[in-house]
Amino acid sequence: MMQKVFSLLTVMLLGVLLSPFVNAAEGVQSLRGGVEIADDSVPPKLDKWRHDDEPIARDYVQQPPLIPHRVDRYVINKKFNKCLTCHSWSNYKASGATKVGQSHFLEHDGSESANVAGRRYFCLQCHVPQMQVDPIVGNDFKPIKLLDR
Repeated sequence: MMQKVFSLLTVMLLGVLLSPFVNAAEGVQSLRGGVEIADDSVPPKLDKWRHDDEPIARDYVQQPPLIPHRVDRYVINKKFNKCLTCHSWSNYKASGATKVGQSHFLEHDGSESANVAGRRYFCLQCHVPQMQVDPIVGNDFKPIKLLDR
């Protein structure tokens, strides 16, 4: 038994150690292009934000809603969450924003909270802004038609 475990670990270790050489031999190139890791890459100019009007359709069940506006200047820390100025249950109607989902008020033990639960408070862990840009990598993903929500 011990010999099988040792053999398996040896094979795994060899695979990890040799994988960079295999990738280099195959001509694998990163999305950074020819820029070395130690060098700073130049980020693309991002100025084509989506119009903040309709929610963006989801591509799969349980996908967190996507953000149709810029959030790069939003402050989200343990004392303040800019997202909640529009998306909280008390403000969403006046702002015309989507309200925070009920699931965001459930604590880790299943109890309901009056405030957004700590594990759901930092919105950008799951929700990401979308821009009108061409994909970096080609993709032919086609979502299945989901039921209306």
